[in-house]
Amino acid sequence: MEVGIEDCLHIEFEYSKAKYHLRDAIIGKIFFLLVRVKIKRMEIEIRRREICGLGANAHGENEVIAKFEVMEGAPVRGECIPVRLFLSPYDLTPTYKSVNNKFSVKYYLNLVLIDDEDRRYFKQQEIILYRSELL
Repeated sequence: MEVGIEDCLHIEFEYSKAKYHLRDAIIGKIFFLLVRVKIKRMEIEIRRREICGLGANAHGENEVIAKFEVMEGAPVRGECIPVRLFLSPYDLTPTYKSVNNKFSVKYYLNLVLIDDEDRRYFKQQEIILYRSELL
């Protein structure tokens, strides 16, 4: 996943895979390639989006499941920050896509950067969560 503002900020977030078990851990690295914005802090969020219904009758809800502060303070060019976010402490369900064309649950990994003026820059990437067996 890449986040960037032309000629001001360019970072890359590499993580190991796109599909995770409910008891897995998201492991990755954040690389700062270009930094000309004073960043105050950086967070990673796991967001759940549930959609019920069809067409105009569809109702959606978004919820922040987890918020993890990765960094506080200004990074420098070339800096690499390791990330390890365990999923087991959070109340997660598997990803469901279009169950009977009426219901879906999707999860997103959201990288959020906050600068000194409290402006928020973010990038969202869908992740798939699965359960290997029923308990």
